[in-house]
Order: sequence, then structure tokens, then C-alpha cells
Amino acid sequence: MKIAVLSRNPKLYSTRRIMEAGEKHGHEMLILDHLKCVLIIEKGNPHVYYGGKEVAGINAIIPRIGTSVTFYGAAVVRQFEQMKVFSCVESQALVRSRDKLRSLQLLAKAGIGMPKTAFASAPKNVDTIIEQVGGAPVVIKLLEGTQGIGVILAETHKSAKSVIESFLALKANILVQEFIKEAAGADIRAFIVDGKIVGAMKRQGLPGEFRSNLHRGGKANVIELTKEERETAIKAAKKLGLAIAGVDMLQSSRGPLVMEVNSSPGLEGIEGATGVDIAGKIIEYIERNEFSHEV
Repeated sequence: MKIAVLSRNPKLYSTRRIMEAGEKHGHEMLILDHLKCVLIIEKGNPHVYYGGKEVAGINAIIPRIGTSVTFYGAAVVRQFEQMKVFSCVESQALVRSRDKLRSLQLLAKAGIGMPKTAFASAPKNVDTIIEQVGGAPVVIKLLEGTQGIGVILAETHKSAKSVIESFLALKANILVQEFIKEAAGADIRAFIVDGKIVGAMKRQGLPGEFRSNLHRGGKANVIELTKEERETAIKAAKKLGLAIAGVDMLQSSRGPLVMEVNSSPGLEGIEGATGVDIAGKIIEYIERNEFSHEV
């Protein structure tokens, strides 16, 4: 097969590992920078140009779309879908998962546990917002934040109110969530491929740091998920329509609470912690899909 990885940086660990895994399985692999793709939209003949040449003969794509370029990246994925090219992450699911508010609403509707969350745009509602999520301390998140950036722990009502009012004055969209103290600065990531958990790790933040992101110095170790954690992660990814996902959860006194479902989860942390060839699992998923289409 000819498989294209949509990635802006060929040096990234995840991109390199997917390329290696695909070549190891005997496939022709190439990298396309989605921002350099030119989409030609015409009746009955959608196609993509790259480097001045038409992209042809692609059997499948693996989107690795950064949060900051979701709009254009999703458009490129959608164009390939219209060309009857299989995408292991569907364009609609990508857009859905990147809208943090919408994804939380969908998960809540499905009965999936999550930290209590508030969203509002009027500064006069600030006291109510804080009270409705259980009072300080609270976690304040920018809707466009990623890798722990734009996430603040406000430990008192006064500081929470000040931060929220400042964000709202800047016209920033934010979520205010209850602080899960018993999580103790740690979270769980379950990596899902084709509806199955292929690896899971527990990420622990640095001392005094409530964010557990590996990009912020957190440490990861392999973990055996409970039955409830496994079911929650699989259900969350399925609800958002993601065949490949990293489901981030907090361990709480009332069970697993989903924080986010990531549609382009990194491979370095999970492969390092578990020793599992996650990149190979992704290639095998594509192979199964192509085989079923041929049959």
C-alpha cells in the first residue's frame, strides 16, 4: 500500500515511528505537510496537489494534525476522504474532538464521568461559575490550549475570580472545572486503536505541579487499567468517532473522569512507558481496513 502521513515535521518521534512501522510492514510511506497541500475542488473530481504535482495512488492517510491548524488540516483530510482514500482519523471526528466544549457535552450526554465543568461569557456570572463547580480550588482552561499550556490552578476564590475576569476581558473562551484533589497531580492516558486499548500509562507531574503533561516534565509509567477505566476510555473514543485516540482520565473517588480525548496523541511517552509498538498497531489497523475493503 501507499500510505501518507500528514505531518508538518518529519523529525517528530511520532512521525518517524509511523514511517518506520509502515516501511517494516512493506508499505510505501511518504510524508505530506498538510499546510502545503493545495485542494482542488470541482464536480466529480476532487484532488490534491503537493509540490506542484497531483497526489495520486494513495491508499490511506494517517493525520497528525496540530491543534493550531485544525481547520486547514481537517479540510485536507476531508479532501482525501472525498477521493475515497481511507483516513484512520475521520475529518469530522477530528473537528469534534478539537472542540473541547462540544466534546465534553457529547461525553456528558453519553453518561461518561468527567470533572464538573462550567462555561460562560459574562463576567457578572463569575461567582456563580466558581460555586457551581464546587468552589476553589478550580482549574481554568483556555479552550484553545494544548500540552498543559493555558491551564491554571486557582487555589482561592479570589484568585479564581481574578483569573477568570482577566481571561474574559481578553475575549478568551475558557472552561472552569472542579479540582480533583485525590488525583494528586497524576492522570492516566489510554491509547486506543480500532476500538481497543493497546497501551496505558500513568503520568505523574513534578512535585508541586498539578499538570502531568510529559512536555512539562511529568514522568510516565505503565499501568494496568481497571475494568471501569477501560470501558470509560473505549466508550469516550467511540462517542467522538475516533478509531485512534488518547483518552486522558483522572482517578477520582467517584471513578474515572475523562479530561480530554486527543485525536493526534503522541507515541513517544506511551511507547516508552509500555514497550508496545503502537506505531505498528496503527499500521495493522490500516491493513485490516484495506483488506476488508478488498473483500
